[in-house]
Amino acid sequence: MSFYVSQKSINAQVKSPLKRIINAGALSTLATALCFSPSTFAQQVSGVVLNKQGQAIKNALVELGSDLQTSRSNSQGIFSFSNVKEGVFELHISAKNYGHSNQQVIIQNTDVTDLNIVLSTSVMEVIDVHATPLHTSSIESALPINVLSADELKMKQAATLGETLKNEVGVHSSYYGSVASTPIIRGLDGPRVLITQNGLDVGDASRVGPDHVVATETSTATQIEVLRGPATLFYGSGAIGGVVNVVDNRVPTSSDEQVDYLLQYNDVSNEQQASINIQTGTDNVAFHLDGFWRDSKDYKLAGEADSHGEEHSEHSDEGHNEHGKKRLENSSSTASGATFGSSYLLENGFIGFSYGFMNREYGIPGHSHAEEHDDEHSNLTAGDDEQEGVYAKMQQDRWQVLGEYNFDQQFISKVSTKFAYSDYQHQEIESGLVGTTFTNKSTEARIDLFHQNTYGWQGAWTLHYKSSDFKAMGEEAFSPPAKSEMFAAAWLEEKHFGPVLLQLGARIEQVNIDADDSLIGFEDSHQDQHGLHNAPIHNEHHETLISFEQQSFTPISASAGLVWDYQSGYNLGFSMALSQRAASSGELFSFGPHIGTNTFEVGAMFDVHQEGDEIHIELAEQAPSVETSLNFDLTLRKFNGDFGYVVSAFYNRIDNYYYQQDTGLFFVDDHGHAHTDQNEDESGLPILVYQQDDVEMYGAEAEFIYQVTSAVKTSLIADYIRARLVNEDENDNLPRIPPMRIGAIMNYQADKFDTELSISHYFEQEDIAELETSTDSYTMVDAHVNYYIAGVGDDLTLYLKGQNLTNEHARVHSSFLKEVAPLPGRNFSLGIRGSF
Repeated sequence: MSFYVSQKSINAQVKSPLKRIINAGALSTLATALCFSPSTFAQQVSGVVLNKQGQAIKNALVELGSDLQTSRSNSQGIFSFSNVKEGVFELHISAKNYGHSNQQVIIQNTDVTDLNIVLSTSVMEVIDVHATPLHTSSIESALPINVLSADELKMKQAATLGETLKNEVGVHSSYYGSVASTPIIRGLDGPRVLITQNGLDVGDASRVGPDHVVATETSTATQIEVLRGPATLFYGSGAIGGVVNVVDNRVPTSSDEQVDYLLQYNDVSNEQQASINIQTGTDNVAFHLDGFWRDSKDYKLAGEADSHGEEHSEHSDEGHNEHGKKRLENSSSTASGATFGSSYLLENGFIGFSYGFMNREYGIPGHSHAEEHDDEHSNLTAGDDEQEGVYAKMQQDRWQVLGEYNFDQQFISKVSTKFAYSDYQHQEIESGLVGTTFTNKSTEARIDLFHQNTYGWQGAWTLHYKSSDFKAMGEEAFSPPAKSEMFAAAWLEEKHFGPVLLQLGARIEQVNIDADDSLIGFEDSHQDQHGLHNAPIHNEHHETLISFEQQSFTPISASAGLVWDYQSGYNLGFSMALSQRAASSGELFSFGPHIGTNTFEVGAMFDVHQEGDEIHIELAEQAPSVETSLNFDLTLRKFNGDFGYVVSAFYNRIDNYYYQQDTGLFFVDDHGHAHTDQNEDESGLPILVYQQDDVEMYGAEAEFIYQVTSAVKTSLIADYIRARLVNEDENDNLPRIPPMRIGAIMNYQADKFDTELSISHYFEQEDIAELETSTDSYTMVDAHVNYYIAGVGDDLTLYLKGQNLTNEHARVHSSFLKEVAPLPGRNFSLGIRGSF
C-alpha cells in the first residue's frame, strides 16, 4: 500500500493542509483496499510482436494499462501476462528503432492468446515520458515534447541544465557564464518554467535570478524531459511556459544490479568531472547510490570579454590572460553531491525514499568589488582599482518519498503519491565575507488517483500542495522574506475515438503569499504616508516601513487536446489551453539592487516616476492580477520509415503579463542615491520596474531526420520566436528573446565507433526591447566520436568531444551578461564512460 514515511524533522515544517493531504492519501488507499475485493477470475493475455516483414521483434516493451503490468518480448517476439482480471485495457507497445502501437484489449472470462502486434520501423526515437500522469510518449502528446536519454544525454550533459538542453528544438539557455544557466522554453523562463526532479519542484532559487544555479545534476540523470507549452494542469501556475523534468533513480523501482560511471576532462576550463550510479537490491528491497564531483577554472575566450573593450582591448578588465589565452574572470566553479535511496517493492507497487545533498561554489562573472571599499554601502559595480571577484556558495538537502500501488481492476486502479522537502541556501560572498544569504525551505505533496477504464475514458484526479519559505538577508537582499502556499485540485481524462485521442483537463488552485514588512526608500528623499515625495533633503536617509497585506490568487486552467493518427506513421497534435499564473513574491515585492542581473529591481506593488531630477516611489494603486494565457499549439509528425519529422507552430496570448520595464533611471550605490539618466555617469544600476501588460508570442519549430543509409543519418532543425507587447508601438518587443536558429547534424554509425558533426547558426537578433542592444549572428561547429571497447563490463566507451571548433567569438542574446560574458572558445573534452 502507498504511505508516507514519518520523519519528525520534516513534519515540523509541514502545515495542516499538507497533513490533510497525507491523511487523505493514506485513507484513500486504505478505503480502496477495504471496499473492493479482487475478482476471482484471472486470465492470461499473450501475443507476438512482429515487424512488417513478419520477423519477431526481441525485447519490445509491452505495457498493460497505465503501468499496471509490463512484459518484454523474447527472441520469438512472444510476450505474456498472467492473472489479468476482467476489464477493458490498452496495450502500449514500443521497441527501439520502431514506432509505438496502442491496441485495446477486452478481457472477459477466457484467455486472450492470439494478439499479433505489427510495428513499423521509425527513424524517430520514441521514448516514454514520466512528466505526465497519464501514459504518453514523445510522439503521442498533443503538446511537443523533447526527451534526452541514454547515450544522447551522456554526450550532451554539461555543468548546468541550461547548457545541457540549449541545442534542443524550442529550447535555449539563459547563459549566465558557464556557472548558472537555466533553460528558456519558447522565450519564457524564470517563474514561468518549472524545473522538477522526478515530477516535484527542485525547491531552489533559480527562478528568482539568473545567477542562482538549478539544484539538480545532469550527470546522474537517466532522462530529461521538456514539455514545450503550458503544463499548468500537471504542475500548477508556475508551469505556464513549460516544464523541465529531470528523471533519475534516486527512489529505485527495480532491484536489478547496475553500475554506471563517467570520467571527463575538458581543456577550455581545465574541468575535471566524475560521476557514478549504483543500483542493487534483493527480491523485495532496492537500493540506489549516486555521486558526482566537478571542478573547473575560468574558461578560455575566443576574444574580448567586455564588448565595450573589443575595439580597445588594452582597457578590458573582465578577462585575464594565461599563457596568451584570455579567460573570463570569475567563471570557475566546483560542485559535488550524493544521493541515497531505497524502496520496498510490492507485487503491485512500491514505496521508497531518498536523501540527497548538493554543494556548489562558483564565481559570478561580471561582478567585482573594490578591495578598499569598507563603508556600510556595498559597491555594486566595478571601479578602476584592484578588484576581487564575487562568488556564490550553494547547498541543498533534499528528502523525497515516492509510492505507488495498483489495484486489481477496481474503479480506483492506481494510487500514486509523491512527497519532497528541500532545505536550500545560497550565499553571495565578497572579500571573504557573506554579503547576502538566500534560503528556501519548501515542502510539496501530491496524490494522483487513477480510475479504471469507464466507457472508454481513462483519467486521474490530483490533489497537490506546495509551500515555500523564502528569505533574502543582507545588504543586497532585493526582496523581503515571503511565505507562499498553494493548494490545488485537478482532473485529467482521455479517450480514443477510433484514430483520435481526445485529452481534457481542468485545474483550480489557491495561492497565498505573505511578505514581511519592508523598508522602502532612497537617500536624500523625503517621504509622506504614500511614499517618497517632495524636494530632496541632503545628508539624510529616509525610508518607509511598508506592511504588505496577504496577496491571494485563484488561478484556473483548462485544456483540450487531440492526437489524430490520420494515416499509418503520421499524426496531428492540437492543443488549446487556458492557463493562469499567480505572481511570484519577487515580482511583487522586490525593491533593491540585484547583483545577479546588475539592476535595481522594483516590484509590481510599487509605482516609480520622475519629477524633475527626483525619483518618487509609491505603493501601486492597482492590485496585482493573475497572468492569463490562451495558447494554441499545432504539431505535425511523421515517424515511420527512413524519413521523419516533427513540425510545430504555436500562438500564445498572455494578458496581464509581468515583465521588467527599463525606466531609463539609475541607482548609484555610493550613498544610496537615485538619479535620472542625465545625471548618471553610467556606473549605476538601471532601475527596472515590474509592470503588467498584454503580450503575444508566436513561433515555429521543426526537426527533420533522414536515414540515408544503415550507417548515415542526417537531421535538420530550426526554431523561431517572436514576442511583443500588444499595443500600437510595433517596436515594443520583450527583452532577451532568443534569435532564430537553424542547424544541421550528420551521424555515422559503425560497429566499433560512431561520429557526429553538428553546425548551428544563430541569426542576428534585431527585434529588441527599448534600451536593449542587438546581438550579432554566429555559427557553432561541434563534433564528437565514440569508440566502443569490448570485453570490459557491459559497456565501455571512450569519447572525444569538440565544441566551437572554429573558435567563434559569440554572445548570447538571452543572457543578462551578454556584454561581459561571451561563450567559451574552442573546447576539447576527453572522457570514458561505462557500465557493468
